[in-house]
Amino acid sequence: MTFLLICFHFITQVLSEAPPAQPEEVLFDNWQVTWNPASKLSNVTYTVRYSSFDSDGWKDVPKCRQMDFTSCNVTFIKAEAEHGCVKLEVQAERHGLTSGPVGACTRQGNSCSPEVGLIAHPGFLTVHLSRNSGIALEGYHIKHRIYFGKKGENFEKYEDSVSSVSINNLKEGENYCAKVQYTYFDHPVGLPSCKQCEVIPQSGPGAKKMVVILTIVPVLGILIPCIAYILFQRRKNWLQPSYKIPDTLFIEAWDPPRMPISSNSPTEELCDITSMEFRG
Repeated sequence: MTFLLICFHFITQVLSEAPPAQPEEVLFDNWQVTWNPASKLSNVTYTVRYSSFDSDGWKDVPKCRQMDFTSCNVTFIKAEAEHGCVKLEVQAERHGLTSGPVGACTRQGNSCSPEVGLIAHPGFLTVHLSRNSGIALEGYHIKHRIYFGKKGENFEKYEDSVSSVSINNLKEGENYCAKVQYTYFDHPVGLPSCKQCEVIPQSGPGAKKMVVILTIVPVLGILIPCIAYILFQRRKNWLQPSYKIPDTLFIEAWDPPRMPISSNSPTEELCDITSMEFRG
């Protein structure tokens, strides 16, 4: 009877027990995976799983199965990591119950993880990306998948791009985060960058004044030389002396030639002209 009560108590405890909390801060660096336990419960073990470059299936890393530690070296799977691309996740287990898996990320870019930088501006966030290293150099089928959202929310929104992008229409004063992962033919590959967050600054009077200055300066740079050129041409015309055409030129130009009056008879005049023509 006592044995049955113990078994019943054990079964009831197992059935009423919730799965352990997910591990936190799962990081990958130089083929070492580390994480933080989310609770202080005893008898919690952890398993690291991986997925290769062109596979959607997950396998346990042989030396990282049901461990009591919070780190594991995964160099064992390096041979299967084509182009250095491999996805990793960690899940907790206690009394036969497992938590949901948590994907690993990297804070330092590598051959299969992009280098990311964030710069916050009033109303938008710029995500700086580089295509000068890693699989980004392999061809045009490689893109960046940029996940973004408010801090504390799930990253349901994403945008694919081959270069740096700006995320617009963000609320000033709010904290926004982003992470980036490579894609190959729209299929996510490799580890994503770890989440980075920035607060969108307020557009104060100083920022508005700077916008006005940046708008006016180029305009003035174009108008001032044009105005100076026009004034120079006009001044050049003003300095030139006025020139008046002499009246004699008009008289000489428009006075028709007068024929000499001869006292000879018409018959004689005609003979003289004809003679001159033949002689000449």
